[in-house]
Amino acid sequence: MSEEKKSVAKKTTTKKTTAKKTTSKKTNAKKVKKKELVEETPKVEAVAEATVVEENPVAEEVAEAPAVEENPVAEEVAEAPAVEENPVAEEVAEAPAVEETPVEEEKAPVKAERMTSLEEDKDFDWEIYEMGSVEYTDDVRKELEKDYETALSTIDSEQVLDGSVVSITDREVIVNINYKSDGVISRNEFRYNEKLNVGDVVEVLVEKKEDKKGQLILSHKKARVLRSWERVNDAHNNDIVLEGFIKCRTKGGMIVEVLGLEAFLPGSQIDIKPIRDYDEYVGKKMEFKVVKINHEFRNVVVSHKALIEADLEEQKKEIMSKLEVGQVLEGMVKNITSYGVFVDLGGIDGLIHITDLSWGRVNHPEEIVELDSKINVVILEFDDDKKRIQLGLKQLVAHPWDSLDEKITVGDRIKGKVVVVADYGAFVEVQTGIEALVHVSEMSWSTHLRSASDFLKVGQDIEAQVLTLDREERKMSLGMKQLQPDPWSEIAKKFPVGSNQKVTVRNFTNFGIFVELEEGIDGLIHISDLSWEKKIKHPSDFTKVGEEIEAQVLELDLESRKLSLGVKQLQDNPWDGYETVFSEGSEHEGKVKDITKNGATIILSHGVEAFAPKRHLVKEDDSKVSVDEVLTFRVLEFQKDSQKIIVSHTVIFKEIKLEEAKKTKKKVKKVQQTQQKSTLGDMDELIALKQSIQNDTKDNK
Repeated sequence: MSEEKKSVAKKTTTKKTTAKKTTSKKTNAKKVKKKELVEETPKVEAVAEATVVEENPVAEEVAEAPAVEENPVAEEVAEAPAVEENPVAEEVAEAPAVEETPVEEEKAPVKAERMTSLEEDKDFDWEIYEMGSVEYTDDVRKELEKDYETALSTIDSEQVLDGSVVSITDREVIVNINYKSDGVISRNEFRYNEKLNVGDVVEVLVEKKEDKKGQLILSHKKARVLRSWERVNDAHNNDIVLEGFIKCRTKGGMIVEVLGLEAFLPGSQIDIKPIRDYDEYVGKKMEFKVVKINHEFRNVVVSHKALIEADLEEQKKEIMSKLEVGQVLEGMVKNITSYGVFVDLGGIDGLIHITDLSWGRVNHPEEIVELDSKINVVILEFDDDKKRIQLGLKQLVAHPWDSLDEKITVGDRIKGKVVVVADYGAFVEVQTGIEALVHVSEMSWSTHLRSASDFLKVGQDIEAQVLTLDREERKMSLGMKQLQPDPWSEIAKKFPVGSNQKVTVRNFTNFGIFVELEEGIDGLIHISDLSWEKKIKHPSDFTKVGEEIEAQVLELDLESRKLSLGVKQLQDNPWDGYETVFSEGSEHEGKVKDITKNGATIILSHGVEAFAPKRHLVKEDDSKVSVDEVLTFRVLEFQKDSQKIIVSHTVIFKEIKLEEAKKTKKKVKKVQQTQQKSTLGDMDELIALKQSIQNDTKDNK
């Protein structure tokens, strides 16, 4: 298409557009005319069809002309493309019609703005306007549509755009986003920005392109949130440092406002050193790094410590490269725990274990050091890979063992203070930094060991004897009982063998009873020495703890400090007489006391207990014996030394059957030897013999 044709088409379109605007203005003017009442005016000018408009201090004449002149009294508009509102009044007429409007003297005259230029008015073609349509070729129409799409921007709902502030009121902010109408935003959404001015560019979110009133609805707050979320994600992905404002304190950390969003700052991520007062950070602006984002719950975690650590990493490498074991450095106490102290060495931390704080016993590190205090420490060990440094404080002073009195030797009496009490013994501080152990066995001559807490308490001052002393190994042991006379030194005189003594039951074991004769002298009564007749399964069946019983001293071993006693020895041994009563092969009535898988316990006369194996408990009718059943038993074995009797019930009726079988066998053999050829008489004799054998068998039963 030639440039000339394009120019003609554009002019034609412009004229048609101008004509439509004029028609619209005329329609609006007619509606206004019907609604307004006619009032008197001081002067009215006639309106005639002309293209030139002259000024008049009273009224304006407008007739088919695009220009409108000022009039302090009223305005007459006739077939003009532009209509301007006037607080005084407007006259609108297509012909020389005149509308009167009262003049307000207090208001200043208003000047109407020209809606079209003089050039556009000259180019306006009424013929094309009256024709009503213009025919365009396809190429021209496509070109015009392209120009139209370029000139008018398109927007979508929920889209975030940048707009320009065109007006600000007490309640609303009007924003232009290059759309067919301007958007309205509540002034409350800009409370954070008190310096907002006309012309500022702000980000907005399109909520509705048109509401019920045709108004474009925008939101600045939602746009900030969406844009801020995008920026936070970008900062997290690209390690961008953001500036934030610490709003308030919360559980475990602080709430920080970053890019309009609230983020969580853990207490451990504020600084490399522990924070003691969180409130001093409230209201401060700091730089942060986004370390974690929860997209599901839209939570953001930031850190200020991460920025500091990045700078300190190089310092750590430099410090570690200069460290040497035994080197003395100055540091600041950074943190105190129950197990030690962390010291800042100028960018890297080291640990002083509680055992390396002092040569003496330390209950808590706070007894030695204070927070934020400067101390000298010695490097004991360090690991380059793990960046760990072990420090010591006590190593800066001489070891207390080096100042221990040279005159102290084994056997000397010394005084000390109990600092620790355990089950196995107590530690006594004999000098600052020097401790000795008093074992529980060295606290009393009694062999019945108890807990050390029964003898000593923490803080108690005691006197003890030095038992062992090793200056090289720096170990010392003490004894308290050595300061008292040894009760075993005269035990042979007090408790001779064969004497009867009153003893107190102290403890039970499976093999016997521990008894105490006096303080420091204990003895053992074996379970086999409790009774001559009864079989005792456990000592608790015989007596109770704390009960006083009588026993006889059986054996005394001074070297091993052991004493054996017995209770049954207080009586004569009844088994000397039982040997004749319960001789092997004798039969006695007995009662079944109890039954086990191996056999049964049988109570014989005189209360003597015997044992019957399981195979010797079968009765004649093949039934089994039961508890409390009384049967006849035969003694198979008698052991005086071990006090055991083995009996049997089954063997009694088995022997009877064996004897009967032997007799029957002899009779049959005799018959076979005398048997001749059978006769009627012989048959009678055999029948009589058979009958005789059967009768004998019945009698035996």
